[in-house]
Order: sequence, then structure tokens, then C-alpha cells
Amino acid sequence: MTAKAYDEAYFRKWYRDPKNRIVRRDGVARKVAMAVSVAEHLLGRPLASVLDVGCGEGSWFPLLRAIRPKLRYLGLDTSDYAVRRFGRSRNVRRGSWGGVAELRFDEPFDLVVCSDALHYVPTREIVRGLESLPELIGGVAYFDFLSADDDLETGIEGDLVGFKMRHASWYRRKFRGAGLVECGLGFWATSDLAPQLTALERAPGPKSLR
Repeated sequence: MTAKAYDEAYFRKWYRDPKNRIVRRDGVARKVAMAVSVAEHLLGRPLASVLDVGCGEGSWFPLLRAIRPKLRYLGLDTSDYAVRRFGRSRNVRRGSWGGVAELRFDEPFDLVVCSDALHYVPTREIVRGLESLPELIGGVAYFDFLSADDDLETGIEGDLVGFKMRHASWYRRKFRGAGLVECGLGFWATSDLAPQLTALERAPGPKSLR
């Protein structure tokens, strides 16, 4: 089987081709604004740093900088095209979810993002990444992706090649096992920030799901 290629043709089809594109600037802008607001609400200060894992072309970078011009952004992706094309202009480097342990950072990031990517990542790599990724989350994580519980036949548009059929409950167990606290809408807080959440801001834990 030919490996899936995240090359220029892939991004052109799904990001810019009017007939196929599912990633639109206005939709991404809304996610960015939401992520910034949630992170700053919990941190109690302006957002200073973002790590974007599986960033693709780094589309979050200009939108984040429009809100916080001095923000420090680092995007990681496995696409040689994305790194070559946007490495310098958007600070996109080669890296993956499972490979974060191999990288070295001076300090954690206020916000760690993985948008529209985790449902393509092999299970072993997700587990490996969760062994070290939580240490890079200095405040909030935003994980935006699909699961086997979503309506993939009629309710979802886009690239389902290589989609991993894992249930939402599986992801929740793994994230909670890594010490993260679910806030809803794809947001997870560190245990240090969790006490600031009210009972209704926290998603129900396993004992409450009856």
C-alpha cells in the first residue's frame, strides 16, 4: 500500500480547491479565537506561547499573531512540503505527536494544539506521545478531531483515508490517564489549573457517566 503523502497536492486539494476544500479560513479563525479565549480565561493573562502539533501549513500562525502579535509559535508536522514551504515564515519544523519526546524545549507552552490530526495518528504513536506531551502543556490543550462515534457516513466531509476507528471514550481514558482534566469542546487543562474550574466547567468523570 502506498503511504499517504502530505505533499503540496494534498494541501491544495483539501485547503484551496473550491470543489474539495474543507478547511476554510473563517472556520479556522473561529477555532483560534475560541482557543485563545479559553486559554487566557484559565491562565488569567494574555497567551504567550503555542505549540501546534500536526500543524500542516501552519494556518494557525497568522491568525494567532493577529490576536497576539508577540506570541511565540512553533508548528510541528511530518510533511516535508509544509516544512520546506512554511518553515521560515511560520516557524514550522519537522516533528510528530509521537516524536515530541525527542525534541528539547526550554519551557512548556501556554497552549498546545492538535487540530484535525489525531484521528490519523497510529495508536502506538498516540500512547508514546502522551508519555511526554503533558509536560509541554503549561496551561491548556486543544485537541480537535473525529472519533468512531461521529457520523462518518453522512455527517462528516473530508479526507477519511487512514482514519483510525477509535471511540471518544478511548481518547478520554488516555488523556485523563496522562493527568489532563477535560473542560469540554476539546479543551483539556493541566492538573494545576483544574482547581479553577467549576463543577459545570469540568466534563463528567468516569464515575459520573452512568
